[in-house]
Order: sequence, then C-alpha cells, then structure tokens
Amino acid sequence: MVAMFTGSLISFALISSTLAAPQARGPTVKLDYGTFHGLEDSSTGIVYYRGVRFADPPIGNLRWRAPVSPPSFHLGDVDATEFADACIDAGQTAVNPGTSEDCLFGNVYVPINTTTSDALPVMVWFHGGGFQSGNSRAPPEMMMQSSANPMIFVSFAYRLGPLGFLGGNQIHDNGDLNAGFLDQRAALRWLQRYISQFGGDKEKVTIWGESAGAGSTMFHLIANGGDNENLFQAAMGDSPSLSFVPVFDEDYDVTLFDDYVGFAGCGNQGNDVVDCLRTAEIDTLAVASNRLLASRTSTLFLFAPIVDRSIINERPVEAFKAGHFAHVPVLFGSNTNEGAFWSAGLPDPSANTSMPNATEETVFNFIRGQYTTLTQASLDPGFELYPLDSFNGSFSLQGQQMYGEARYICTASLIAGSASRFSTSFQYHYDNPHLGSFHADDLQAFFNPPSNADENDLALFEAMREYFTSFVTTGIPSANNEVAWEPASSSAGSPRMLFHPGSVAMEDISDELDTRCNFWHEISGELQT
Repeated sequence: MVAMFTGSLISFALISSTLAAPQARGPTVKLDYGTFHGLEDSSTGIVYYRGVRFADPPIGNLRWRAPVSPPSFHLGDVDATEFADACIDAGQTAVNPGTSEDCLFGNVYVPINTTTSDALPVMVWFHGGGFQSGNSRAPPEMMMQSSANPMIFVSFAYRLGPLGFLGGNQIHDNGDLNAGFLDQRAALRWLQRYISQFGGDKEKVTIWGESAGAGSTMFHLIANGGDNENLFQAAMGDSPSLSFVPVFDEDYDVTLFDDYVGFAGCGNQGNDVVDCLRTAEIDTLAVASNRLLASRTSTLFLFAPIVDRSIINERPVEAFKAGHFAHVPVLFGSNTNEGAFWSAGLPDPSANTSMPNATEETVFNFIRGQYTTLTQASLDPGFELYPLDSFNGSFSLQGQQMYGEARYICTASLIAGSASRFSTSFQYHYDNPHLGSFHADDLQAFFNPPSNADENDLALFEAMREYFTSFVTTGIPSANNEVAWEPASSSAGSPRMLFHPGSVAMEDISDELDTRCNFWHEISGELQT
C-alpha cells in the first residue's frame, strides 16, 4: 500500500479538549481503543488519517453478522498514513493484493490546525459500484479546498456482494441480513462517538454517495421507518440507484443463497450450511461469488440491500410516497445519459440491446434482467411512453433511456419531490456534451477532472464543488458568481439545477419526464423497488 501524498509524520498525543484553552491538534488522535498517527501535508492543507479501523474483522464466525464496532480489542499505536485493504469485490476469484475480508476501515481528512473545539461539519462519502465493487479511496483534496468553510471529509468501506448482502432464511436465522448496510450504519455511529476528537461536530453530519453509494444514502433515509437515530442531519446522492429489493425469504434471494452455497461446496450441509460458509476458505467464497455472477447473464448487479423486516421494512418507492423517511434536507440528482452502455455488457444476447437483431423483446429482457418480477403486460404501456421513432428506430437507445430513467433519473426526482413536502430539498441535472453525461461522469467534477477538460468544464466543476460543500457547511447550496439554487417545490422535484458547461441555470422538469417517472413508480410493486 502506498500513501498518495508525502508529508511529515508527527506523533504526539491529542491534547484533551477538557483543558481551559483548546490547542492546535497535531496529526495524532488518541481514541479509547488505539492511537492513530496520521500524515500532515502542508501542500494540501490536510491531515490524512487513512485505514482507521472502525470494527472488528468480519471474518470466521463474524461473517454475515452485524459489525462489532467500535473494535473490541485495543490496537495500540497505529500508522494511519496509508490506506487499508479494500473489501473483496464480488467478481474476484481470489483475494487479490490490496483486498481483504478484513476491510472495515475508514479514512478521515481534517484541515491542518483544526482544534478539538472547532466542531467542523462532516461530509461522509459512501462509494458506488453496484454494492459489488468499489473502494473508499476517493481523494478529498478538491472538495475540501473548494469549500468556503472548513469541513472534514470521511469515507468508509463496507462489505460487498454476497459477503455484504446475501439473503435467505438461513442468514436470517443464524446471522444478520444486510451486513454491508449495517457496516455503514456502524460507521455512522462510530462518527457520533469519535468525530469530535478529530475536530468534527457529530450534529453536523451529511451523508453522500454516488450510484450504489447514493442508493445507500437513500436506504439510510428510509431505514427504521425514517428514524435516522440522529446519525446524520442531511443527505446527498448522485444518481441514486433504485435497485431490485426483494424480501429476504422470497424466491429470488432463496435461489441466490442456494446457488452460492452450492458453488462454495456447502450445499449438502443442511442446517449447518451457514456454519460451513463461516469456516470456508475466503478464496473458496470468492470463487463461489464469481461463479454466481457469471451464472446470471442478463443481470447487471445481483446484490443490494433487501427487505429484512428489521432495519429495512419498506421498499424505497413505497416509503417515500408514504413519507416514511428521515425528514432532513436533501440534495439529489442525475446525469443525462444514465442508461447508456449497460446493456452492451450483458453476455446474454437476448437481453443485449446493442445486438444488430435486437427487438422490443430484447429491451424487455434487458429491463426484466434487472427487475426479475417484471411482466410483459406491465411494461407494454411503457413502450408507448418511449416510442421507437423518438430514438431513430434504435432499440439500444430506447432501452438505455428506459433503464436510465427507471433506475436513476426518476429516483432522484422521487427523493427530491417527496422530501420537499417536509424539508428543504434540492435536485440537479448534470449535462456535459463535451466530456460526457454518462453514469458516474459527474464524479469528474469532485475528484478527478480529465486532462481534456476545457475552461468551461473546469468552471462548472468548481461551481459544483462549491454548491455541494456549502450544502454540507451551511445547509444551502451556493457558489460564487452563480445563480441561486432554488429548492424543489413539486412532487417531481422541480425545479432543478442544470449543470451544463457555460450554462448553470434552473430548469423545470418536463411533463413528459414526470409522466414517465410516474409510470415506473406506479408499477414499483411488481418491480420490487
């Protein structure tokens, strides 16, 4: 593991905030279970604490159980200058270098010279990757440096794929469902307990993520029927993923469980099947996960949070429509071409709309591959809302628009529109013809502008960072020399901010898009969304 930035390593104890006068904190924080020595970089103005363990290793008997957090053993002195291993990707066939089952770590980035009494706002990042891949290594520099007010940036890892989101009765009876989501919840509780010792304010926490990370913030909003346990005071999401959300004991999850344990060699263990999984070699489980993904040739992502009848009792559409979510300020949005390219990667030609012989049936197979309970009869009216002649006769373009709106675009509208009834709500639309407006392209603005970004792109990116960070630090998104961001005031989440190079402006959501979104949400019971 290699640290991303150089700097001086300084180790001295955190001076207690109980002293009469607060002292400037050096890059060491002493918690009740360990002392973490960070990296101070004067060139970035940031102290980096990487690889901070927030839970016991979720291995052996702790597989498919809620995380044990804070850690149950004392860590002593910890070098927190480098990243810890990332969680194992669901598509791996072995424990690759830089990955591990022991992966429940966070990264805390603090402005230099922060004191323990500064009580800075905190931005929490959950990564995307379809709940099957990704890591917590998002670089914080551009976000922190664009913020008009100082803030702390934090990112957390969580268990992925079957290790994080395997369903079935056996896991329910002999473990904890949604382990990966419980990792995130534990991380937020860790913040409540410890962030003040880094100079943060536990009452000013904003959660944020993209794709599955935005889906995560969505699930945190609806968890416990909307009781957020005061773990966060605002939520943001880029391209929130409206995934397939079955109940843990329904056919979909039961079949996934059975196939997974079969691939892992535990299929003949009867009531001891979970014990078999907990004693299996991790490489064996990695192979089983990879084989399971390969066996579903028309499905993009097999795993996501499910209805566990514990912390998640309702599916998102039902919860937001009923008002069963945390009534906190929100900021959500999506990109113009969210649905592009997804189908082209599917091995099943009958669900791959990029094939030259694709038909309307191919589009149906593509959509049904993501929402397996969907019927042809329910989707037929949808084809009328997406007429083929509007896409130059291209089933690929038709399918990508249907999928992009069903999964991402309409989800941002659902959250923003629903939240506007109870709190301040903001929605955006990212549209960048120059660099692309595909899924995740907006992350270039926050973390890694490409080398071909021109002056208008860079100005847009700076404005976006200012809007997002000011929402965290003040509750109102604003940017220098840019238009005021009007809050959403309709059930469609309209108006919304248009992020376009050279043209940052408010726009109304069209009646046509609103109608299409209503269609998807009206059949949410069948889609299990």
